[in-house]
Amino acid sequence: MFQNRAVLIKVGSLLYRNASIRDLNGIKQCAQLYSSKSGETKLLTQLTQRIKTVGPITVADYMKEVLTNPVAGYYMSKDVFGSSGDFTTSPEISQMFGELLAVWVIYEWTQLGSPEKLQVVELGPGRGTLADDMLRVFKQLQHVAKDAVSLHLVEVSPKMSAMQEAKLTGAATSEGSDAETNPNMDGIPYRTAISQTGVPVSWYTHISQVPKGFSCFIAHEFFDALPVHKFQKTDKGWREVMVDIDEGDGPHHLRFVLAPGPTIASKVFTKDNEKRDHVEICPQAGVITQEMAARIEEDGGMGLIVDYGHDGTKTDTIRGFKKHALHDVLSEPGTADLTADVDFSYIREMVQQSVCTFGPVNQNLFLQQMGIETRLKKLLTTQPEQHKELISGYRMLMDPEQMGQRFKMFSLMPKNRADGSPYNPAGFAIT
Repeated sequence: MFQNRAVLIKVGSLLYRNASIRDLNGIKQCAQLYSSKSGETKLLTQLTQRIKTVGPITVADYMKEVLTNPVAGYYMSKDVFGSSGDFTTSPEISQMFGELLAVWVIYEWTQLGSPEKLQVVELGPGRGTLADDMLRVFKQLQHVAKDAVSLHLVEVSPKMSAMQEAKLTGAATSEGSDAETNPNMDGIPYRTAISQTGVPVSWYTHISQVPKGFSCFIAHEFFDALPVHKFQKTDKGWREVMVDIDEGDGPHHLRFVLAPGPTIASKVFTKDNEKRDHVEICPQAGVITQEMAARIEEDGGMGLIVDYGHDGTKTDTIRGFKKHALHDVLSEPGTADLTADVDFSYIREMVQQSVCTFGPVNQNLFLQQMGIETRLKKLLTTQPEQHKELISGYRMLMDPEQMGQRFKMFSLMPKNRADGSPYNPAGFAIT
């Protein structure tokens, strides 16, 4: 696989700009893998028109359109989190999650010599709940961090960035306001504010826009929403899975098909010695983590990825979620979340020349080592009226059948401490 960061970025960019340009012959004769009957949506109309014009598109291109299409993308114009949305994340379940991540950040910052400035960079900040909980802890630890902290949020959704600003500043944002629906996202940063705790906050559309400097990168349930290419091993070699129109059931039904010959992606990203017969590769994850690793190597810092994923063992993981239930991936595109498990072995391979990696470890092990039981006892004492909610949140975060072992923690660290000794971050001791 690619070790040259510039080559990977170039190839990744090519795939995402030109995912509909086919290196195929007779694509309409592809073998059908799966067909779905779909309800009419604005995005489905756009996709079917596009496929009729250029032929089947990659699964990665389909995911990108479904999630971030500027007009009809799932994340672009609504609140998708919480009980009224389609899924709930750890920060929304309990304040303890964000608090312990903040403790981890401050501890690792001090272990790396307490540089004068600490940029906390969160990718895909959701409602801003995780950042808000972390900033509250940073304020309580001002005797340690003083004025070192600044917050940098990487967010492409106008709706979500407006919600994040409201959460962090305490200022209400009126529904449908001009700042929310028609923001000027051309600036770098495109939005700035001061949090309720006095920390400067800036918003960007891409990690490359974040200023250089010692940084802690936080990516909670971010990489699982990035587009993946899907490949299946056949007796003729690796073939890419594509999304096509199912002509047999009508013009508004989609299906998975196999490309009859190699595609650009199948030539670049598959391995002859791969033992699995079906793999998912996320080039964008490679590009972003290599950006993180290069910055950590050059400017200092660390990274923490929290997501459900695997260490190069799983095969077909892409799925849809709507109203907290599984949803057909090809049905009603733009109305449901699409996600795929993170392949941490792929990320490790992409960054291992620049940084050390630790994990993945189960979320419950990490939180236990960071002291969640002690924090729970303290909150039960100071907030007895929240007893039921605190216990419920703790169990959901820690129970192996809920989030405890489904979510994994993965860290990127400098190859050596400031004093040159080997590094072993908090929360990653294997017992």
